[in-house]
Amino acid sequence: MAWPGGGGEGNHFNTEMEGCHVQEQVEVVGKAFVDHYYNLFDNDRSSLASLYQPTSMLTFEGQKIVGVEDISCKLNNLPFGNCKHIISTIDSQPSAHGGGIVVFVSGSLQLPGEEHHLRFSQV
Repeated sequence: MAWPGGGGEGNHFNTEMEGCHVQEQVEVVGKAFVDHYYNLFDNDRSSLASLYQPTSMLTFEGQKIVGVEDISCKLNNLPFGNCKHIISTIDSQPSAHGGGIVVFVSGSLQLPGEEHHLRFSQV
């Protein structure tokens, strides 16, 4: 596609359009991952292990936890069973490494029997 008035295929308009399309895809994939992750967290927490890798790291209240088994153990032994995540924001961008996506999520966590929600953020 060429910008009216010339400029050819390599013009700034085309680069912006391609960038917008890539960002739209990144946002769609980011949202789908967030929906999947928090659905598992709220309903089948033990299945979260499949989303982590041996080099994955979780920092939870200052504690650094590395690897699938240790992260899974931490998440499955949290002091609450049932919960509901209420997502407020999802910010996604392409990662500089290997075609991945970095996703920042913020929201609140509703625990059974608790009047007040807990705020959370996660990358």
